[in-house]
Amino acid sequence: MTVWDDLVGQDRVQEQLGAAARDADALVTAQAAGEAVPAGSKMTHAWLFTGPPGSGRATAARAFAAALQCTSPDRALGGVPGCGFCDGCHTALIGTHADVEVIRTELLSIGVKETRDLVRRAQLSPAVGRWQVIVMEDADRLTEGAGNVLLKAVEEPAPRTVWMLCAPSLEDVLPTIRSRCRHLTLRTPPVDAVADVLVRRDGIDPERAASAARATQGHIDRARRLATDEQARARRAAVLKLPLRVHDVGGCLKAAQELIDTATEDAKQIAEGTDSRETEELKAALGAAAGGRMPRGTAGAMKELEDKQKRRRTRTQRDSLDLALTELTGFYRDVLALQLGSAVALANTDVRDALDRVAEDSTPERTLRRIEAVIACRGALDRNVAPLLAVEAMTMALRAG
Repeated sequence: MTVWDDLVGQDRVQEQLGAAARDADALVTAQAAGEAVPAGSKMTHAWLFTGPPGSGRATAARAFAAALQCTSPDRALGGVPGCGFCDGCHTALIGTHADVEVIRTELLSIGVKETRDLVRRAQLSPAVGRWQVIVMEDADRLTEGAGNVLLKAVEEPAPRTVWMLCAPSLEDVLPTIRSRCRHLTLRTPPVDAVADVLVRRDGIDPERAASAARATQGHIDRARRLATDEQARARRAAVLKLPLRVHDVGGCLKAAQELIDTATEDAKQIAEGTDSRETEELKAALGAAAGGRMPRGTAGAMKELEDKQKRRRTRTQRDSLDLALTELTGFYRDVLALQLGSAVALANTDVRDALDRVAEDSTPERTLRRIEAVIACRGALDRNVAPLLAVEAMTMALRAG
């Protein structure tokens, strides 16, 4: 099993990264031997991975990071770096390699302070590996100030440091940063390829794997969760009933409130265990007394933790809402396909009766307006509009068609 095995349906990207890993290996080997650096190298110091959700941007970046740290003896015999078995590959993939830093935020944004810490780390020489690798999975969440801090590091990189930035599209990254990165575009993996991975790697029943891959339209992580989590399937089923419940104003408002309540409950369940653990760990680190009394001067640290946890709950709620809106968009996409007599495969075949009812009771023009209403709701949430107001406006627009 190589480091590339989890990169589903991205043959072209895998070929490019494999070539860059080979050139990076040759470069390090030449430098260690005091030889001239090979000309025409495909390796560079900054990479930008873009692609739709579920395409595997972060997976590609982590696989490339592991290939750069590969220490397999087969490399000397012409083998491609990234064996998946050596210590360098294994520790990079599981997140314990000393020279591979993976940044993923649970908050709404990545600020200046965190970015400065990364830039300072990027100036260090590799401790045990061949490269110092920084993987930023949420580069689209950099604030403007943080982006300007990062720009300096990308403009003047340390000799053996590699930046790997992941974002949904080029427009999500500052032009000054993306112009200094080598850009790789990933595509949505084919449904059959996603189903095959779920069966082969996760041992999921083939029929359920195929259904989950089709329902999520090729999103690997969502497909895995849908196939293995009963609660996720129940939540999706509730979302897909929403188009049948917006025939009057009362139904619209009730459906909107239930959608918000479900997202809030999801955020609460995810946060409960993490928040309590973090709070207890910080209290212990600050020397709280056995009875729970905090030492003087520690209130600021506790307040900072509470603010961080609040921002994380907000993002979790937004992510849950965004997933529901994505599923709703997929529902109306299927409705439009039925109305136009398209031969495209339906994603939500398990609710075919509901699709047929909505398709018969409306027109393609109304379906397009409903899809636009869902997209507008997602945009409103991105602009920090109150979630309930944004969702209520959407459900009213779905009713009007």
